[in-house]
Amino acid sequence: MPTSTETHKPASVALGHPPHFSSRHSVPRPGDFTADARVLMLMAIAAVVGTASVGTAWVLLRLITLCTNIAYYGRFSLEALPIAGSPLGWGMVAVPVIGCLIIGLMARFGSEKIRGHGIPEAIEAILIGQSRISAKVALLKPLSSAVSIGTGGPFGAEGPIIMTGGAVGSLIAQTIHLSSGERKALLVAGAAAGMTAIFGTPLAAVLLAVELLLFEWKPRSFLPVVVAATVAAAERTLLLDPAPLFAYAGQMAPSLPAFLSWTVVGLAMGLGSGLLTAMVYGTEDLFQKLPIHWMWWPMIGGLVVGLGGLIEPAALGVGYDNIHHLLAGDLVFKAALLLLVVKAIIWAVALGSGTSGGVLAPLLIFGGALGALLTPLLPQADNGFWALLGMAAMMGGTMRAPLTATLFAIELTGDQHALLPLLVACAIAYATTVLLLKRSILTEKIARRGLHITREYQADPFEQAWVKDVMVKPDAIDASWSVGQTIDYFMSADHRHKSYPVITSDRIVVGMVSRGDVLAWISESGEVDRGALLGDVLVEEPLFGRPDELVGHLADRMAENGIGRVPVIDAAGKLVGLVARKDLLAARARRVAEERDRARLLVRQRGRKAAKPKTASPRA
Repeated sequence: MPTSTETHKPASVALGHPPHFSSRHSVPRPGDFTADARVLMLMAIAAVVGTASVGTAWVLLRLITLCTNIAYYGRFSLEALPIAGSPLGWGMVAVPVIGCLIIGLMARFGSEKIRGHGIPEAIEAILIGQSRISAKVALLKPLSSAVSIGTGGPFGAEGPIIMTGGAVGSLIAQTIHLSSGERKALLVAGAAAGMTAIFGTPLAAVLLAVELLLFEWKPRSFLPVVVAATVAAAERTLLLDPAPLFAYAGQMAPSLPAFLSWTVVGLAMGLGSGLLTAMVYGTEDLFQKLPIHWMWWPMIGGLVVGLGGLIEPAALGVGYDNIHHLLAGDLVFKAALLLLVVKAIIWAVALGSGTSGGVLAPLLIFGGALGALLTPLLPQADNGFWALLGMAAMMGGTMRAPLTATLFAIELTGDQHALLPLLVACAIAYATTVLLLKRSILTEKIARRGLHITREYQADPFEQAWVKDVMVKPDAIDASWSVGQTIDYFMSADHRHKSYPVITSDRIVVGMVSRGDVLAWISESGEVDRGALLGDVLVEEPLFGRPDELVGHLADRMAENGIGRVPVIDAAGKLVGLVARKDLLAARARRVAEERDRARLLVRQRGRKAAKPKTASPRA
């Protein structure tokens, strides 16, 4: 590279001042969190979202009761009546068919997003929809779910209310100037508040948000969720019974046989989770092959539900009374088996047909019934104990949310003594499904729509490395070069990169020159003075990096400005390094190596000590 005998400096450089730094060059002070005062505003809005979600949940529960009474008793009433007591007889078969026809019409001419069990739709809105849910979905989702469950659909209300509560949070957020990330926090806050309002489980709702919906761990998102769930828990007592929904006090003292039996239950529930997931999506695949429009699929599912209801009426509807019976231990083997088989079949077919309803309450029933069936093979415990473990483990394994399932069972029953057994069973069920299935029942639907998501959270390697760790020693061009010299250099064989920093004799960076600049000068050869000094021609202020800057921050600034190579300067503005896009991958490569490379470090260290030659004594 030619060297200059005379250096030209721009005015600011000639006076000895470092380059001027605009806001795009500011380097924030690294810290544990990125939260600022806006989180207080989000927390205040979340309190409003929590209140709105409680009201929505109350309306949904009343709509389900109203639809049940109209469909099975012909009464316009809010009195809670069991489906099994309906006087319709064989006419009960037609009720789910009519209900599913209504849902198909609502989905076809209203919004297709009301199909399914709610949580995948909420995840999809968060990941690819900028956390925006329309008012139409907010209205049609609870209405369609009320029709589905009220006409015998074997679903729970939690999935729809999570979607509806999320829609409430999203709609409120859309009326305010917020970022997509802030809207996400309020959407998830509404979902957690809705779940709390239905079940009275604020801690489990917060954990559900963390394990399933937020896809991050930040104060900006966590604190609004806590506020919304807390507000919902407090206001729920004004409308619903504040006691645990399924009060239970069974327990089992820890011992080696007990641990082994808890593990067996977790393994059984994990295998059951895989089977249920395969049933749902296997059925969906069969419906995809039908030569009719998807609007009619729910009717076929409704027919299966109606026929299943004739065999076992207890399998219809939400089935909270079944959970009570399972925890009380008063279902005989045959009754538990019939409930499990019939409800699993009609649930899988109905859900696969694209109707509207939740999965949480059915999972509790499936796990509880399977736990009851395993009771004779397991050590002695309190009545309903194995059903309780089955409920939580089935939920934890199927939804891939073991902590949520553990705490959910404790809050739902008020039984804190079962914490350890629940944790063991849920963890084993989770491990089983993670190893057996690539996707869960929640994420498989999203994957089938062409969206890949990962449920593994880990520290960003870009936020753990400094620019000085990845920058390279740069090639640079002297600011005293002429435009002609620069063009000749880019046309020579010595040219290796697309762009270079332009520096003065004391290494102060005055700009960047690129291949694109040279091509522009060549195309304007009649207008560009080839004898002009390079420092005079460059007018655009370059983007600078700092050695003590986090790689993630610099990468964000490079992406925002569409820049692929950035000079790294010290406090005096002198060039100390260069970072290109490929250099950013060095931080990522370290994480890959940590996951891939395996070594027996202790053995290697002992081997090195043994192989180390002895050194002579200074006295020798």
